[in-house]
Amino acid sequence: MERQEQTAPDTVLTRIGQVVMLHHAGDREEARHRFLDLWAEIGEHGDPLHRCTLAHYLADTQDDPGDELAWDLRALTAAEEVSEDGLPSDGAVRAFYPSLHLNLADDYLKLGQCDAARTHLRRARTTAAALADDRYGEGVRSAIERLESRLGEGGGTWTPPRQRP
Repeated sequence: MERQEQTAPDTVLTRIGQVVMLHHAGDREEARHRFLDLWAEIGEHGDPLHRCTLAHYLADTQDDPGDELAWDLRALTAAEEVSEDGLPSDGAVRAFYPSLHLNLADDYLKLGQCDAARTHLRRARTTAAALADDRYGEGVRSAIERLESRLGEGGGTWTPPRQRP
């Protein structure tokens, strides 16, 4: 029975993915409403991976930068609940951290809080070592470079942080 539960599809993540497709198809308002319905269903104390994923995508549907920041902070808080001692241990969550911090950096920049933006940009850059060399990873690394440019940071091709011996 336990093995069956482990291989069963996660219906909440599937539903979140369906709403993400709706959002990417251009129906931002309907996506926001469906995401909020899912949030009400999951609740503030639901599965942290579900809350992290949902809040991460829900932030992208917000019109107000302050609301976007609030949802991105909820996503990071939920990710930290999945992690050990605030450090990402779960592979899926670990790969989410660069994007979470990148979104927070962008939120803070929109709100004119450049120091906070730089802090989260550094965290995005540091955690990007967990990204695979695939389309998603390349997209996040490219977004880090673009935000570095906007903040006047770096300048040059992104490279992963050096590994400690």
